Amino acid sequence: MVPDVMGRPLDEAEHMLAAAGCAWKTEITRPTRDFFKTDEHCLYVVRQRDLPQGIIMLTLAAKQRKEAK
Repeated sequence: MVPDVMGRPLDEAEHMLAAAGCAWKTEITRPTRDFFKTDEHCLYVVRQRDLPQGIIMLTLAAKQRKEAK
């Protein structure tokens, strides 16, 4: 059974999928504008879909950075 990894950090999602014996691929989505700064080193799963041949496609988005005032 494929675990639900929506909303989880990438490292946690990869660990869960590996433990379940699943194969996966990743793609990254980015905002069209740079108004909100993002942390490209902190990725989260925002979409999970099944591809042919039992592969799971994970769409990742970077966490929004907190700006100091």
